[in-house]
Amino acid sequence: MEKKSTKSFTELVVWQKAHLFVLTVYKLTKEFPNEEVYGLASQLRRAAISIAANIAESYKKWSNKEKSRFLNIAHSSLEECRYYLILSNDLKYCDVKDAMNILEEVSKLIYSYSKVISKTES
Repeated sequence: MEKKSTKSFTELVVWQKAHLFVLTVYKLTKEFPNEEVYGLASQLRRAAISIAANIAESYKKWSNKEKSRFLNIAHSSLEECRYYLILSNDLKYCDVKDAMNILEEVSKLIYSYSKVISKTES
């Protein structure tokens, strides 16, 4: 859970890592074939953005139940990205190793953050 000293979601390590993942996805998808601009590249970018955006949205929610819901959506988007990266790799569009490593780190952080929040629910 965020510390009382944080002033913004941007101070959360979980959001910082999720944002790094978004930036990594944008770099990867620049190399995709042109026919994927509105296909796989777009889907992967949107799902990656959803991870960081839902973490950000959870930050100012009043109830821990609401926070947990947005973190669950973030984690669902993360799993969607995991599939898109597997597909991108299988199609030989890019090397996804670094992106997968960041994704795994974000997954663990979301899980830990969610556990702390769920323990404080009334």
